Amino acid sequence: MANIASAQKQNRKMIKNRARNRAAMAALRTAVKKARGAIDSKAGDATALVKNAVSIIDGAVTKGILKRGTASRYVSRLSTRKTATPAS
Repeated sequence: MANIASAQKQNRKMIKNRARNRAAMAALRTAVKKARGAIDSKAGDATALVKNAVSIIDGAVTKGILKRGTASRYVSRLSTRKTATPAS
């Protein structure tokens, strides 16, 4: 446990920030999982779910939760999966 007041404050901030980042990442993962599932099952709302997932991913970059390259990779994989045709 920190003894210095500034270190105690930093610990309090860290706890709040970690909770916020974890919640944001959980929402991001859920959105991406739903989009992947919709694409794979060829659901009618797949396009809307992919758009929502991309929006959440971009928001995470803006908030500093994800790095730009990681977000770009997520979006690229989603769009590739959406446009890919299954092998016969």
